[in-house]
Order: sequence, then C-alpha cells, then structure tokens
Amino acid sequence: MTSSIESGLYGVSQFFLTPVLLAIAALFLYAFFALGAFVVQALQRRGGHPGGFELRQVVRADPRIGSGELEVIAAQRLECVRIATRVAPLLGLVATMIPMGPALAALGDGDLASVSSGLGVAFSAVILALIASAITYAVAQVRRRWYAADLLRIERERAGDAVAEHRVPTLQAEAAR
Repeated sequence: MTSSIESGLYGVSQFFLTPVLLAIAALFLYAFFALGAFVVQALQRRGGHPGGFELRQVVRADPRIGSGELEVIAAQRLECVRIATRVAPLLGLVATMIPMGPALAALGDGDLASVSSGLGVAFSAVILALIASAITYAVAQVRRRWYAADLLRIERERAGDAVAEHRVPTLQAEAAR
C-alpha cells in the first residue's frame, strides 16, 4: 500500500514539472517587462514628467480622494511585482525538487546522462526564478519608496492648501475692519 501511495505522489509531482517551468518562464519574462516599465517611469520622474501611473494624476482626477484610498491604489500598483518577488523563488524550489527524484533514481541505475539532464533542468529553473525575484524585488522596493514620497508630498500640499484656505477668510476679516 505504501508503494502505491509513493508511486501516486511521484506521478502527481512529475505532472507539475511542466506547469511550474512555464510559470517560471512567465515570471522571468514579466520581471524584464516590469524592469522596462520601471526604467521608463524612472526617466519620466527624473525629467519631471510623471508618466503612466502617478498618484498625483489620481488626485487631479478626483481631488476628494482620501489618503487611505491613495495607499490602496499604491498597494494595488505594487501587488504584481510583490507577488512575483515571493512566488518565483518558491516555484524555483519546486522546479529544483521535482527533477531530483528521477535524477537520483538514474544515479542509482548508473545512468549519468539522465542525472545530468535532471540536474540541468533543476538548476536552470532555480537560477531563472531567482533572477526574476531579484529584479522584481528591486523594482518593488524603489516603487514603494516613490509612492510613499508621493503620498507624503500630496499630504503636505493638502495641508498647505488647508492652511491657506484658513488664512484667507482671516485676512479678509482683518481687511474689513
């Protein structure tokens, strides 16, 4: 009975190798897409031209939007890169472990070509997953800092506007005296 459970688990784990490798490939491509978008956004921010997605544009579109809502929008914007950062290494580990079973079995049989093939897949997958994770981590961290600075700037502008609105009636009342 234990043998049938082991065979079933082995078969199920082998079934997931292709989907995991495809997911790692997709995350790897997404990491470079995110990096490209990040570079464009960095150049736009450096040039003083906010592009694509900016919290200030959201405020311009709806000046009544609250700070909490802006934080949610910033978190939503960061969600994909943060998920990629965390999921890629996990899938890399899975893609490392799945081919190890057949590679170890082949080693026991003396089939070094199969061992080499299995280990090649395992290590290639984890390397690509870690590269994807490193890229998305860097993008997420810098964007998080940008959005925090944008939120702070918006709050300061709003506080300045509130002070200015408060002063105007006071100055008008003094001028009327």
